[in-house]
Amino acid sequence: MTGTSMEHVPRDEVDAEPSGRLRSTAEALSGFIRRIPFSIAFTVVLVVTSIITGTIVGGASEPTTDMWAAGVATTIQAAKWWTVATALVIPWDPFQLVFGVLAAILLLGIAERRMGSRRAILAFVVTGVAGVALGTLLQWLGSLAGEWWATGTAADLTLDPLTGVTGALMAATAFMRALWRRRIRIVTFAVILVFVLYDGDSSNVYRLIAAIIGLLLGALLAGDPSTLRTRRSSHAETRTLVAVVVAVTAVGPIVALVNRTELTPFSFGSYLFGDEPIDLDAVVSQCGTTAAAIGDECVRQLALMSAQGFGMFLLSFVPVALLLLAGWGLRVGRRFARWLAISVNLAILLFARTAYDVTITTADVDDGTWSVFDIGELIVWILAALALPIGIIVLLIVTRRHFQLRAPRGAFRRFVLTVVVAFVVLAGAYFVIGLATLGEYWPATTAGDLLLDTVKRFVPPHFLAVVDPIVLPGHDLTSFLYQAVGPLFWTIFIGAAIALMRRTRSEDGAADDARLRVLLRRHGGGTLGFMATWPGNVTWFADDGASAVAYRVINGVAITMSDPICAPADAGRVIRGFAAFCDANSWVPVFYSVHPPYLPVFEELGWQHMPVGEETLVRTTGLELTGKPWQKVRQALNRGIKEGITTVWTSWNELPLATEAEINSISEEWVAEKELPEMGFTLGGMEELEDHEVRLMLALGPDGRIQAVTSWLPVYRGNEVIGWTIDFMRRAEGSMNGIMEFLIASAALHMKEDGAEVLSLSGAPLATKPLADGEEPPEPNAMTRFLEFLAKTLEPAYGFSSLFRFKAKFNPEYETLSMAYPDPLALPAIGLAIGRAYLPDVSPKEAVALMRTLTRGAAE
Repeated sequence: MTGTSMEHVPRDEVDAEPSGRLRSTAEALSGFIRRIPFSIAFTVVLVVTSIITGTIVGGASEPTTDMWAAGVATTIQAAKWWTVATALVIPWDPFQLVFGVLAAILLLGIAERRMGSRRAILAFVVTGVAGVALGTLLQWLGSLAGEWWATGTAADLTLDPLTGVTGALMAATAFMRALWRRRIRIVTFAVILVFVLYDGDSSNVYRLIAAIIGLLLGALLAGDPSTLRTRRSSHAETRTLVAVVVAVTAVGPIVALVNRTELTPFSFGSYLFGDEPIDLDAVVSQCGTTAAAIGDECVRQLALMSAQGFGMFLLSFVPVALLLLAGWGLRVGRRFARWLAISVNLAILLFARTAYDVTITTADVDDGTWSVFDIGELIVWILAALALPIGIIVLLIVTRRHFQLRAPRGAFRRFVLTVVVAFVVLAGAYFVIGLATLGEYWPATTAGDLLLDTVKRFVPPHFLAVVDPIVLPGHDLTSFLYQAVGPLFWTIFIGAAIALMRRTRSEDGAADDARLRVLLRRHGGGTLGFMATWPGNVTWFADDGASAVAYRVINGVAITMSDPICAPADAGRVIRGFAAFCDANSWVPVFYSVHPPYLPVFEELGWQHMPVGEETLVRTTGLELTGKPWQKVRQALNRGIKEGITTVWTSWNELPLATEAEINSISEEWVAEKELPEMGFTLGGMEELEDHEVRLMLALGPDGRIQAVTSWLPVYRGNEVIGWTIDFMRRAEGSMNGIMEFLIASAALHMKEDGAEVLSLSGAPLATKPLADGEEPPEPNAMTRFLEFLAKTLEPAYGFSSLFRFKAKFNPEYETLSMAYPDPLALPAIGLAIGRAYLPDVSPKEAVALMRTLTRGAAE
């Protein structure tokens, strides 16, 4: 046995160890309480008030609600004005106590950490009191006018700590970075609106009012009205937010069913599930056996009976399951998921009228007579019900450019075949068995009625429950199929949809991608060659399979990604072969960002070429950061070392989940702070980081948090990595000044130790390298003048010149990147195609923002 035995440890150290742990735990707890004292105090208040009022063991009693709860009866009619405040500090029952405690520690704690204790207290009190007071006032005024919701809730009394917590959280978003501000606001309002529309309880409306007031109060407290403006997000973040909204709206029907409310336009599904089962024999004896003898009340009873049973219960949740499935697919950018969500919401719109038939028959109107006011209010409620699905459809149409990931055609054909066969088999089984037992249906049923009822077996009952024919089978086997075929079909549909959305078209190109990577390792493709593997590119392979060109076709222009991937001696043959391939497809070939060694080939072909940027190269062999030219970089490196910043050379698949989330957050914050669209093509983003061949260099502060991140693309030759090209650069807010210089210098020294030959800081678009001593600038022509104008115009938006000057700090060698093209008359089309390549998904709003920035820059 190895190790130190207890006898060899001094006794005082043994005694000190437990007390040291206790002291550390106490210090951590004390620090936590010091950071959110108001939230902790509020938690204690909730526990104390629940003990005093007895709500800790059961629902609020009548004496408690009469004295402390807010509502029309207490706050206005009984003039107990203090209830708008006391309702915020007493939980209604044990469940609300639990939720209140969790919300106080987590949500109110977040608000307090962001705003400080004084602002958090102010926000809680102002938004909570105002939310309850205004909500109660609206109920009172509405009840006086006879409005349904206000009349139905006028007698409600509310004890709800979450109202003030919600308002304080919304106020605190004004003090957050744009990323989390947007996330919290969208998710919070989505949840609140679902409860308002599907539940309709008074407290939900109070929370909504408090949240709106919180937004305005937060901007006021922060002294920054711009916090009320929306900020743009990356494609991934937009997909996530849309998916969350769709998923949150999906659970609304569950809320309505659980609460069994009659107060909202979305609660109609709950009418179809009675508390007690309806006896078939009793209804038959009361209503008769023929459809003609059945009155309105019998139709309603029949509709309720047709919606009972395990199958109908499961079928009622099909829209929920489909929308949750769509939310999952939207999260990863699936085009099928977008169409699925649109289809479900369209179905809700199409079938909403039939659902209201049940609502109308259940509505309580005086003497059964509908007044003009009642009819008008019904129309308002119907429009409110339609607003949500219409809003979701509009959202999915507006954001369609973010959901372009498609499955292979073969996978889609298998999905369609699976769904069609499942429907035909299940529908056929029910129809055939139904025909055999047709005489046992009630009321009397024809073959035509049975055919229509067969279709209804696959539709949620609250969509078609009151649509003729309404029939019930009497035979046991038919009754089983009546319940089973619908849920079984949708189970198959969901399984097939999941399988479909797990497939991508890129899988079909996996073999081409593998071939391309083999050629890249063998020939290199230049310092920008690895960009050929990025999504959006297609690969053309020469007939011998030993050479390749990566390209993308936009508006009939085939734009290549840097140099051809081939042996230097084969460059002419490969370029001619690709040009012939483009000609056969009626495309204009354009070689973009090619290096100088390939220009003679284009000159032999009679093509034109022009510079489009400068690549900055640092030779890492024998690199020494000495002398005056390296002074700025050396200062940043020394400062980083002095401040305890460390670096990590790693890859994405080696990162823990927490670090992945931190990098994603840094990137999203960077995108959210910009009004301009992200550029693509030769500029990679988060998706390109995840390639297993790409390396990351991270800068970690003394606290272990990431201060900056860079990604590096491999440069190959002869199946060996001989260099790295920088791509992704992001720095966290509050990071050290000069952190990027520190990180790139650290990467260069690391590459030197690994034996790399070159570090490329990539190309600087529209940049011009400095002239050497005694060198004269070339004579300007129309194209060079245009490029100079374009560089100055785009500088305010994208800072190409600033980036070029930053790279100059590393004393690089410059290599001109050129664009070669066969026909000068095609230049306008080529320019548009390259613009689309860099900004493939620019929206009208982003285009306006870009033009505004360019105009402002030109004016300055």
